[in-house]
Amino acid sequence: MTGDHTALHAGLGAWFAAEARPLPWRAADTTPWGVLVSEIMLQQTPASRVEAPWREWMTRWPTPGDLAAAPVDEVLRAWGRLGYPRRALRLRQSATAIVERHGGVVPEDEAALLALPGIGRYTAAAVLAFAFGRRSLVLDVNIRRVLARYHRGVEHPAAHETADERREALAFVPDRDADAALWSASAMELGAVVCTARSPRCGDCPVSEGCAWLAAGRPAWEGPARVAQAWEGTDRQCRGRIMAALRATEAAVPLTDIAWPDEAQLLRAASGLVTDGLARQTPEGLRLP
Repeated sequence: MTGDHTALHAGLGAWFAAEARPLPWRAADTTPWGVLVSEIMLQQTPASRVEAPWREWMTRWPTPGDLAAAPVDEVLRAWGRLGYPRRALRLRQSATAIVERHGGVVPEDEAALLALPGIGRYTAAAVLAFAFGRRSLVLDVNIRRVLARYHRGVEHPAAHETADERREALAFVPDRDADAALWSASAMELGAVVCTARSPRCGDCPVSEGCAWLAAGRPAWEGPARVAQAWEGTDRQCRGRIMAALRATEAAVPLTDIAWPDEAQLLRAASGLVTDGLARQTPEGLRLP
């Protein structure tokens, strides 16, 4: 670690100890597998929507071996309305790889984690930090926003992570494993509940005294326009409508039974789901795999 960020780490660590949300995957008895499941579920999904499915998932499939042995259709039904159901398939594939390559034990090695299906740089780093208490560079959108404001004095990080940003962020990670893991957890929590994208609560920030953005008067964002991701009428919504229909029954579902105003889009979405392994075509209609 370069630079002296002792006050920042101490302030955030104390705040986290007192104010952190009691999320179930943060419990002391959560296994590395439970942490891995939470990280996959939390991708592009708020924690409030993940808590109940995570609890149900861990009760049903508490180990990688349990999930690897589960039928694909059951896994997709259990994924429910979390969205981006390919994550469920990748998680099952990762569980299978953990069983085959690591004896059913989540590996405590970054290279081995990255070699698992669907596990990218962020997820591998998060599992190292939150499951094993190891030093790693955890850099999600919340931590990126905190550092953009605190360190660089701008309202938002760039749209895409850069090598320079990673180097800057690494300078804030303490050298000791336990301190580094606490930094990652506390900075992420700050970005999620206080230093939010739309309505930051600077008056409640435990490290506001050192924030460059606040000191500059909270200047407005001058970078490219930040456009919210559309949902209504998109292929994503159409795919979600089809998946909801498939999860609701054991029978085949004819596309004519699914209410959607654009027939061509409906056909395209259905074809994409089959290609992605999320559905299979039968003479009677679509089914879960």
